[in-house]
Amino acid sequence: MKRTGFARKPDSPFSSFANRATAERRAKKRNWSRKPTVADGSKYLAACRDEPCYLRVPGVCRLNPCDETVVPCHSNQGRDGKAGGLKADNRATVPGCFWCHDWIDQNRAGTPKQLKFDTWDRAYERWAPVRARKMGITEEVECSL
Repeated sequence: MKRTGFARKPDSPFSSFANRATAERRAKKRNWSRKPTVADGSKYLAACRDEPCYLRVPGVCRLNPCDETVVPCHSNQGRDGKAGGLKADNRATVPGCFWCHDWIDQNRAGTPKQLKFDTWDRAYERWAPVRARKMGITEEVECSL
């Protein structure tokens, strides 16, 4: 493939602008860092370990206090940061068993969203003071969520 005979003149006013703009763009990319997802909120996720299911969905939950399937269940509400493919903030988690977590996240039973939101909110009200005591957080910080 032949190269074209046109070359950029070194004294062109556009060549320095293009190089400067490219350098600035590259510098911004270098300084840009991803927002930590799990690392920042790992203390909230760790607080859910060895806890019983707080969701306790009637007819779904097995109410086993020694259930090993309990995991942090993130909120599905936009006010907590849920949007599109994003999970809610790690502060908006509640310990829930596999079955309750499945019921909250999937819509297999055709349950209305508002019922799921209400169930999650009631569980969070019960869980927030327990988590605050477990983590040593004051109540004023928890109210800001």
